[in-house]
Amino acid sequence: MKLKEYHFKTEEIEATLADFESKGITELSVYDDSFADNKQKIIQFLKAVEKKAPFLFVALKINPKIIDFDVLNQAMKINCSLELPFAAYQKQNGPYLFDKKFYSKKCNLLNNNGFVFGASLTYADISVDTFKFFKDRIDFTVEQYPNHIDFPQIENSELGQTAKVSGIFSAEEIRFARNIAFACKTFYSAGRAVPWFLSILHALKIQPSKFFADFAEWQKVNNCDYTSGFVPEDCSHKEIEKMQLLFLSMKFEEKNKTELIPIVNDIVKLNGAFSRLVGEGEESVIFTKYNPDDLLSPEAMDLISFNNNVCMENCNVKIYLTDEGPDYKII
Repeated sequence: MKLKEYHFKTEEIEATLADFESKGITELSVYDDSFADNKQKIIQFLKAVEKKAPFLFVALKINPKIIDFDVLNQAMKINCSLELPFAAYQKQNGPYLFDKKFYSKKCNLLNNNGFVFGASLTYADISVDTFKFFKDRIDFTVEQYPNHIDFPQIENSELGQTAKVSGIFSAEEIRFARNIAFACKTFYSAGRAVPWFLSILHALKIQPSKFFADFAEWQKVNNCDYTSGFVPEDCSHKEIEKMQLLFLSMKFEEKNKTELIPIVNDIVKLNGAFSRLVGEGEESVIFTKYNPDDLLSPEAMDLISFNNNVCMENCNVKIYLTDEGPDYKII
């Protein structure tokens, strides 16, 4: 069943929040650049959601510059995801600038306080950008542990036109950048890969941008790339998960690390089952070759060490919801 969508002007939202429950509105996305820059308005809006629509999940675009404890203290009172533009820029015809220290500080603040946040990236929209710089931004962004990464230029045809060919960012490189962005959108964001993605990269000894470039090639061969018309949002998470498992098996075989494939499969399937329980309310029973206690432990972040020190134990694991939240048991 297709969900019904409503559209509001930003200035109208606060006044209509009280009507959301009767209309069946449970999720709200606010992407307004002028609103995102205004700390006072954002805090006022968050207070209104807390008072009038505490059941609402809000995805809120926010300028990282205004994120501080005042904003976070109010944001933690509602169910929300903060959406951060990771922007490169140029000052007065100067060089390329991307303040990693600034973004790292803001992301640490969010992660340390348990906030869910997403990041958005663009490419070739300033004259000093290069394909190398774009890949570097992806590598850095993934390391900040965002829940998802958005690329507005592949979501909106008008924004897509902002990618301009230059002497240092060719038309072919723009296509490569677009394909990498789409691969990231599919594998990382639609695939809900954030809990385990960095441990996979560490075991493969590969940078995120290279991983996504390889997955983009895999998508092309399997007719599910950007040009094929494939839409990740139209697929169930289980379908995306099958793609992930197939590609990961190929990558670990390619790196002569086949002994890690059972661990990878278990980690992906177990985390995927939890995400579907939370996201879709779907309880499930999955088969794993390792005990789920081990798979969900900190030791699983180092796949090579895990393989060397943890014994296999075939399990049927039930993932289910309790009054206290998601849980699991061996059956």
